[in-house]
Amino acid sequence: MVGGSRTCCSRARIAGSVFFVLLACAGAWGAPPKFSQLPKAQQKLVDDVEKRTFEFFRDSTNAQNGLVPDHWPDDRVGDYFSSIAAVGFGLTAYGVGVERGWMSRKDAVARTLATLHFFHDAPQGEAADATGNHGFFYHFLDMQSGQRYHAQRWDELSTIDTTLLLGGALFAQGYYDRNTRDEKEIRKLADAIYRRVDWQWASPRTPLVAMGWTPEAGFIHVDWHGYNEGMLLYVLALGSPTHAVDAGAWKAWSETYDRTWGSFQGQEHLGFGPTLGHQYSHVWIDFRGIRDDYMRAHDLDYFENSRRAAFAQREYAIHNPLQWQDYGANLWGLTACNGPRKEKVEPGEVDRYANDVKTFYGYIARGAGLRDTLDDGTIAPTAAAASIAFAPEIVVPAIVEMQHRYGDNVYTKYGFVDAFNPSFHFTDRPLRTGRIVPGDGWVDTLYIGIDQGPIVAMIENYRSDLIWKVMRKNPYIRAGLERAGFRGGWLEKSAK
Repeated sequence: MVGGSRTCCSRARIAGSVFFVLLACAGAWGAPPKFSQLPKAQQKLVDDVEKRTFEFFRDSTNAQNGLVPDHWPDDRVGDYFSSIAAVGFGLTAYGVGVERGWMSRKDAVARTLATLHFFHDAPQGEAADATGNHGFFYHFLDMQSGQRYHAQRWDELSTIDTTLLLGGALFAQGYYDRNTRDEKEIRKLADAIYRRVDWQWASPRTPLVAMGWTPEAGFIHVDWHGYNEGMLLYVLALGSPTHAVDAGAWKAWSETYDRTWGSFQGQEHLGFGPTLGHQYSHVWIDFRGIRDDYMRAHDLDYFENSRRAAFAQREYAIHNPLQWQDYGANLWGLTACNGPRKEKVEPGEVDRYANDVKTFYGYIARGAGLRDTLDDGTIAPTAAAASIAFAPEIVVPAIVEMQHRYGDNVYTKYGFVDAFNPSFHFTDRPLRTGRIVPGDGWVDTLYIGIDQGPIVAMIENYRSDLIWKVMRKNPYIRAGLERAGFRGGWLEKSAK
């Protein structure tokens, strides 16, 4: 087995060490290696990571309605709730599983149909316990009933999480292309779900799209504005044949780009601290060789931009300005993830974190960039692993190192746990999740769906271009990109 044995991985690490030193030294200017060019031991490990992470979606999903849990397995709560974004990643993972032989096409079709039937038929409206409204869906849903999770005021109708759900639905629409009753039904349902989304309604400050809405408070007073994971949102909002946003939306969205353009850790690029902003949209859109006005002016594309961001994150870890334990060339990666801190202090409870010299956090979006850095020593494996398509020469060594150094503490049945913090060794502080491992620090015991999903998808895009190939044929993606001003590359070619 590739996973649990430090001895096995140690041999693989030694065998590939010279290879990876050369690759890492090549830096951003070297041609990134193809999967087939990796040493066999590294190919085997990457394959194992992808397979185990895929199995998270296969095993954790409610097969009756397709809902994927946000955190899992959460024994502290025992009351799982679904993240609709994780469902989008799950819909994508099933196709990957079919291609890799880890799931039969019949089972993938059945799971996908159950999911799309649920979202197509689930109640929409302004009731506090509905599943969605105006085609959008609540961020978190009850795993069994599919209703808004506890109908709590903080659970918003989320435009970005609906977007990630749609990414999976549209992938399913393109992937299941056979002339069978069930696959035709998949295509019909996915189309109807996408066409129903009313982007114009979600644009109270036109042409920008609001982050969300609740029946209790109305629209959130913040819009998707500036470079982050919202690229896919605007592509889908511009490509809609029924409720598209104004054509000026992309220009309005990108008008603040200059605030985060610059050189960080030796890499000139459009910055965003958490790596998820450089990864999520790329799961479903192949940005290689296509450019909008901003990227044309900077002689760059968004794929190369994300590649540079990965190198900058690695360089940040090498410099390690806050002197966290174990940071280095092969241990890096900051993004949204769990952390050791218990956020809520109960009445009468002493806040054991109050006098810490360095601040620790629970779940939060960590990141490092030109404008903002939030770093508490917590490493999220997805931050590096899901960047493999951009920069395999620095990501594969990180995957190898994490598995080798921490073994079964961080690499378990469903791949890498969500996060770990080698600097957190306190045993007198309450933990939000996870446990303290002597010598290794805090390690999580949970997985998060939106961190698992990009690992599966981006490893597969690196290996075969699977998701990109399917989505390049999608007329809505093409229309949205063209309305946003993208030109060149595959957009100039036939959609066939």
